[in-house]
Amino acid sequence: MFRVASAMIFGTLCSVNVCAQTDNPAVDRMMALDQNGDGVLSEEEAPPGVFSLLDTNSDSGATRAEITAFIARLSRPFSWVNPPSAARTHPRRVHATFISPSMAVPVGFNIYLPPGYETLEAAEKRYPVIYYLHGGRPGNESLTIDLARKVDAAVTSGAVRPMIFVWVNGGEVSHYNYGNSLGEDVFVKELIPFIDRTYRTIATRGGRALQGFSQGGRGTTRIMFKYPELFVSAAPGGPGYGVEKLIFENKGVEIDLRGGVDAPSFDFGEGNDAYSLAKLYQSGRHRGLRIMIWVGTAGFNYAATLEYLEYLRGLEIPVETLVAPNVDHNPLRFYDAFGLELLQFHDRNWQF
Repeated sequence: MFRVASAMIFGTLCSVNVCAQTDNPAVDRMMALDQNGDGVLSEEEAPPGVFSLLDTNSDSGATRAEITAFIARLSRPFSWVNPPSAARTHPRRVHATFISPSMAVPVGFNIYLPPGYETLEAAEKRYPVIYYLHGGRPGNESLTIDLARKVDAAVTSGAVRPMIFVWVNGGEVSHYNYGNSLGEDVFVKELIPFIDRTYRTIATRGGRALQGFSQGGRGTTRIMFKYPELFVSAAPGGPGYGVEKLIFENKGVEIDLRGGVDAPSFDFGEGNDAYSLAKLYQSGRHRGLRIMIWVGTAGFNYAATLEYLEYLRGLEIPVETLVAPNVDHNPLRFYDAFGLELLQFHDRNWQF
């Protein structure tokens, strides 16, 4: 298994091996940050940039139970198929699978279909598509499906045109090709053609957009610059550009030092990073991509995002930004603040 557990988020508090074996030692280490001994972590006590991920009920305190559940989610074994629990249903979002031609195994995805999609009146109507790349490793297509309610609210209110929204499984090393887990190829070369064959999409560049958060923001950046002919717009969110810079400087090798001495090493190949691929895009033929980078000022990737924005400006690559004050590393909190504006960015750039 290619595992990167919660060390990606809060440093050495939880090593990969500890999280894989049991969550208790990792929870104990986290709870040791409870300076006043009340059994609850406040935002001031918690690791910076992630408090809202821990405080799932938004009561300004992260309990041991909430932290245990958080670490358990990060420690789940990889699977290409991850149906969501019954408690996370949405009437217009369904989980489905397709058979990967390269692996000959089922691969899961979630898909939102807009109101009226299945009616006789809409039988000939086609819709644009946004593909969403989840954060974290390993891959799990159901990690961020609670965004469905935000997407549906924007569509049903008429604030954006009806669209299809697809949540992607990124593979064992999310959104990268690595070893036998070809997360990038399964998405770009297999899932997109399957969605276009199976659903009434606008199966052209002008009706296809890309979006992702954290690890998925990294994946969005690499893939949008690698395949600009496939997407009319792309929106990387909360991206781990600090790690992408390390890969760039290490000639394709990632060793995320936030993981401590046991941090795994991945060789993705020289030039396969957000920095190198931006330069490749800048010198290429397909330069009409509309780009928006979104981030919260309290997220731990904020400073690296600002640095990367300067890098893109130095390359004269046009980019919009959407910055959420005081929002940490949490896509749901960002959508609470500016999700509509993010969806409207794609909506105003459709070309059909």
